[in-house]
Amino acid sequence: MAATAPVAEATGITKRFGSTVALHEASIRIEAGQTHALVGRNGAGKSTLVSVLTGLQPPDEGAVRFGGEPAPRPADRDAWRQRVACVYQKSTIIPELTVAENLFLNRHDRGRGGLISWKTVRDRARELLDTWSVDVDVRTLAKELDVERRQFVEIARALSFGARFIVLDEPTAQLDAAAINRLFARINDLQQQGVTFLFISHHLQEVYEICDTVTVFRDARHILTATVDELPRAELVAAMTGEAAAGAGAARRGPSTDAADVLKVDGASLPGAYEDVSFRIRAGEIVGLAGAASSGRIEIAETVVGLRTAARGTVEIAGSRPKPGSVPAALEAGAGFVPQDRHHQGLVPEMSIADNATLTIPERIGRAGFIDGELRDGFARSAIGKLAIKTPGPELPVSGLSGGNQQKVVMARALANDPALLVLINPTAGVDVRSKEFLLGKVEEIAESGTGVLIASDELDDLRLCDRVLVVFQGRVVAETARGWHDHQLVAAMEGVDLDA
Repeated sequence: MAATAPVAEATGITKRFGSTVALHEASIRIEAGQTHALVGRNGAGKSTLVSVLTGLQPPDEGAVRFGGEPAPRPADRDAWRQRVACVYQKSTIIPELTVAENLFLNRHDRGRGGLISWKTVRDRARELLDTWSVDVDVRTLAKELDVERRQFVEIARALSFGARFIVLDEPTAQLDAAAINRLFARINDLQQQGVTFLFISHHLQEVYEICDTVTVFRDARHILTATVDELPRAELVAAMTGEAAAGAGAARRGPSTDAADVLKVDGASLPGAYEDVSFRIRAGEIVGLAGAASSGRIEIAETVVGLRTAARGTVEIAGSRPKPGSVPAALEAGAGFVPQDRHHQGLVPEMSIADNATLTIPERIGRAGFIDGELRDGFARSAIGKLAIKTPGPELPVSGLSGGNQQKVVMARALANDPALLVLINPTAGVDVRSKEFLLGKVEEIAESGTGVLIASDELDDLRLCDRVLVVFQGRVVAETARGWHDHQLVAAMEGVDLDA
């Protein structure tokens, strides 16, 4: 049995976090010597499965086996490291330590008197890196390594524990094309030496380049497992999306043909994020920026509102060019902004609803730097009514609100200065269904009144109300899709897949 048993297998895995079912009777079987892809939209259950496969989270139901044998006890971390390792998108090596110190952290050889023999540590590190053909000086500080070499060091460290099954979590997200090719070559080399990989990526084209088998998760469930060579791209995308074929955005009237531009982006570039981006938004038009993780869509939107500064190109809002990299200048030019993370960028938790909703308009609620409490609260009450914020009054700290109501407060502030352009990044993230529907309906209402809207999101529901969707892939706008797109078409473009290939 041991000769034919899969390197790793999870069966009937169910995992709940409170009322949220993160995995429901999910399964995966990974054969020895393969590179096995795990794909799915955000929230499909990929990250939860990885946490179960690596022993960080015990399943509520189901079982994990390695080589046909039951997984170790959750507390036996050494036994887990001998069976499986994960190289995460965010590096886990310690920047201030050398490569050798990172490779054998807490596993140092000690000489007489219990002192660490650093020469022995460096010698063991060189031997390890030579064995796995990693060309890095073991005396180099980890912070001096580029992303590519850090990944190779982390793979070598994982192999040093004895694991021959490695999970690669979005390994190409921060690499350029040449580095991706070198990574794929290294994966192929290691496969020949008996190493098995679980490859997680938002870029489906990479699945066809490097993987033997692919498993699709959707809505916390296993959908299919197939040989990559025998699975057409269209069927893979359909499995991820559930083949929702209804056209998007059929009801909106859209902007008038003679509407003025409220946003002009020309030749904008930010090295490492996006390159040569140009587009327009007219008054009353809703335009989406769609893209997977690390596509550059968020950075483009943040540049428009002054959170980032483009190295080249221009941004014009409502006929004026605000100072690059200045949020106040962008707001003064006519922008309203809902950032991607309301907790860290959107709210001051212990301040009241009234104070949060009016942070951007002090000149309208007071004089000479003094706030008129009655004016402030009156403005807040109006916003509470318009946005249906559930609260006993404007004096309540926003920390006392639900997630959906907190997001409505962020929206209230974005609309406080009657913007010509409203910029929204992941506007419905972490809110309940009812709040999501309300917020998206409000965006349509705002556009009908003549405000231009830019929505940067990878959530299809956020993008359905758009008149146009610009697809960003690896920092470039690669497609423009008009109203009426189908889920599988848009997802394929976002993932860099050519359905005609």
